[in-house]
Amino acid sequence: MGDRRGTRGDLLKTLTGKDLAAAIRAQTQAEATAGTQPRLAVVVATADEASLWYVRSIAKAAAGVGIACDVVDLGPGADPAQIGETLARLSADPQVHGLMLQTPLPPGASAQELAAAIDPRKDVDGANPLSLGRLAAGLPAFPPATAAAVLALLDHYEVELAGRRAVVVGRSTVVGKPLAHLLLDRHATVTVCHSRTRDLAAVTSQAEVLVAAVGKAGLIGAAHVATGAVVIDVGTNPTDDGGLTGDVDFEAVSAVAGALTPVPGGVGPVTTALLLRHTARAANLP
Repeated sequence: MGDRRGTRGDLLKTLTGKDLAAAIRAQTQAEATAGTQPRLAVVVATADEASLWYVRSIAKAAAGVGIACDVVDLGPGADPAQIGETLARLSADPQVHGLMLQTPLPPGASAQELAAAIDPRKDVDGANPLSLGRLAAGLPAFPPATAAAVLALLDHYEVELAGRRAVVVGRSTVVGKPLAHLLLDRHATVTVCHSRTRDLAAVTSQAEVLVAAVGKAGLIGAAHVATGAVVIDVGTNPTDDGGLTGDVDFEAVSAVAGALTPVPGGVGPVTTALLLRHTARAANLP
């Protein structure tokens, strides 16, 4: 964690994910090498370079902790039936312990509908509607790795959640909705904002814990943040120079926030590490 002073003079805590991700990977490697080698299958049907880079990073990270990773590239021209059949086949394969469908998908293909073909016991990224339903009901399920990463970061930095006001900006089934349930389970008082929320800043500025997960660069500025709030930036928006920037205006928000995650280097490393830990644990389910 790095510290620096904001313009208000207080010490800003930069909540990096590097150390936490390393600890999760070490734990995962111990689990992965203790018995049957876990195997993760990633189904891809896109030519989107950012997505392909992410898949390559998963495969590399998997190799580093003793998990086999099969990338099943169907190409951007794959039709929904082919994708669904591939997911069903891999779900039925006893040699595959974890299974995920990478987005974006070709036109006409619905990620939510196709994810229903993933066996919930292998659904390591929490995409199957059954997994999401179990999560909402407080039953055992693999949560989406990004949503789980936010909670893991908050725990790592010992951010108290019980009784605190938490605001999640974004209502996707990948982050916003599952994260709201995870925060509720930790006794936070949760508000979910979205594109139809009136006067966004009036709502977010009441948050003690603020999570931005919209995919709109710089959406959250200083006016959206309460003094001393903990701000988690889930956004990964490409920049013209080939880099990434978050949903939070880091420099502006640094002046008021008490703690803030960077992009890159915050939620991202933890997300990948948790995806692999879910795979190792799926391999050991009875």
